Amino acid sequence: MDMMVNTQPASSPERAKEEARKIIAIDDLSLVFETNDGPVNALSHINLDIHAGDFVSFIGPSGCGKTTLLRVIADLERQTEGSIQVDGTSPEDARLNRLYGYVFQAPGLFPWRTIAGNCKVPLEIFGMSKEQQQRHVDKYLELVGLGDFHKKFPWQLSGGMQQRASIARALSFEPELLLMDEPFGALDEITRDHLNLELLKIWRETRKTVVFVTHSIPEAVLLSTHIVVMSPRPGRIAKIIKSPLPRVRTLEDRESPEFIALAQEVREALANDHRIN
Repeated sequence: MDMMVNTQPASSPERAKEEARKIIAIDDLSLVFETNDGPVNALSHINLDIHAGDFVSFIGPSGCGKTTLLRVIADLERQTEGSIQVDGTSPEDARLNRLYGYVFQAPGLFPWRTIAGNCKVPLEIFGMSKEQQQRHVDKYLELVGLGDFHKKFPWQLSGGMQQRASIARALSFEPELLLMDEPFGALDEITRDHLNLELLKIWRETRKTVVFVTHSIPEAVLLSTHIVVMSPRPGRIAKIIKSPLPRVRTLEDRESPEFIALAQEVREALANDHRIN
């Protein structure tokens, strides 16, 4: 399934060429877990292309394989059938070449390290000089609105601020791709709305490709250029919906007819697939 969205004028050949570049190419991918109770079909015949600059959300019921598919992209799980390439290479090579940053459901910050110290962890592992580390940390903490919190410890920050720090950490080594597994799922609605807007701003400014897992229809519609609706297990793609919304979005857009119609299309795709299964 071919997915592409234009985010710049067609008169820019370099940007058009970049958007045509496949960041993720998945072909007939399936994954079966072997358990003591027998095999579990987690993913079934997934076909999906994601291009540079896309913001793609996976949405579906619990247990449908959203996170499993994200973990396959990240080389944290291996498919049993089919193929996957990440920016023209294997997920393993993509991981080793630092092509993606991963944001988990929980911030996962070390409590004994400051916020700046937490953001430096991948940079230290990659062997960056202290000067480079400082420049990168300063840049991305400022980008997520934590420029004044370098010396704070995680326990001194709210849950939303901790998650922003984890996003800064994932961006600190400037990967091509940002993988996000329900990063705002545990937050209250007000904080979640604020971070959705912050994430859209980061996406526009960095021009990263984002793959995002969520259970929330409004969140998927607000954030995404494409919404991948997944079925109950065995996880498969029920429908891919391209968003007609502009790249710049606000919370007020949720009241627009276009937003409401798109949310209804996602809701119907989820309901229809439940009836089929």
